[in-house]
Amino acid sequence: MILGVHHTAISTRDIQRLIGFYTGLLGFTLVHRHEWEPGAPVQNRLLGTQGAQAQMAMLRHHNCFLELFQFSSPDPEMRDREQRLFGAGLTHIGLVVSDIRGEYARLLAAGMPFNSEPLARPGLTAVYGRDPDGNVVELLEFHDPDQTFAPHWQMPDTV
Repeated sequence: MILGVHHTAISTRDIQRLIGFYTGLLGFTLVHRHEWEPGAPVQNRLLGTQGAQAQMAMLRHHNCFLELFQFSSPDPEMRDREQRLFGAGLTHIGLVVSDIRGEYARLLAAGMPFNSEPLARPGLTAVYGRDPDGNVVELLEFHDPDQTFAPHWQMPDTV
């Protein structure tokens, strides 16, 4: 029986930069950090490879965990930093905020790129931006706090 989602993971070439972004700008807390050498049997078996070597950091923000990896072996493949949201695969992480226009202005001033300004829809206001590696981060503010964790995809698309 699946009980829920525990975490999302992001692989990066610069773990310190992403730790700084997610903790410094988005309010996550670093809760665990470790690394493993190429001969680590459990990690290599889990990853289905040999010789993997990496640093790992687990971040937390309320009920959301974010796991960051920086592999030094094997050499990580780079994804397209401009991958569009409708491409195949994981597309973004969504973060609930309380003052979307204030958060948008704060993050924009800090250099975070966005696709647009926050756009209002019935029930919520949302905007998509990118972290320093190009991963998409969605900010959502629900107009009715009781709907914060409701299925927002069922809300109408018209304003």
